[in-house]
Amino acid sequence: MIKAGITGGIGSGKSLVSKIFETLGIPVFDADSRSKDLLNEDDVLKRQVIKNFGNVYGNNGMLQRKMLAEKVFSDNEQLTLLNSIVHPAAMRAFDTWVSRQKAPYIIKEAAILFEAGTAGGLDIVIGVYAPKALRIQRAMNRSNSSRQEVLSRMERQIDEEIKMRLCDYVIFNDESRLLIPQVLEIHHAIISSKSLNF
Repeated sequence: MIKAGITGGIGSGKSLVSKIFETLGIPVFDADSRSKDLLNEDDVLKRQVIKNFGNVYGNNGMLQRKMLAEKVFSDNEQLTLLNSIVHPAAMRAFDTWVSRQKAPYIIKEAAILFEAGTAGGLDIVIGVYAPKALRIQRAMNRSNSSRQEVLSRMERQIDEEIKMRLCDYVIFNDESRLLIPQVLEIHHAIISSKSLNF
């Protein structure tokens, strides 16, 4: 089975592109969303988080995201530590999920595929590109964040131009090109490569 990844900076439109692939019958593993779930569901992970960052869980046992964010997002060492705790659990969840799939290929959607060092386990990486100003505006509108908060998150990701050069395919989500034809072209290319024993 071919394993493809979808990545791109905050506000690039990764989730929208993933939904188009899903309408074509391609299973998508949302790594960022699954990681958030694991922080609430995985008891071993929860204990590691508490050990390293204090009790950032509420009385209901659910992660207080804002509390954890305040501890890690202004400190690169703390963020690296958190990622080193969460990523192995997310990788295990991904491998389990992949083993259950029957489609010709699957997609792993993740904002930090390259930053986390997980792109190496994929056969193909698809980048979703949008200009910085448009990404900032989308992110601000989506999460009700300030411009500075969005810029701060962007600074923790690989430069978008560099990231796109690392990808096998790039989808332009710049509001001047249609997404569906771009997705279909990549979909057919992957299916064709599958028939040629990729």
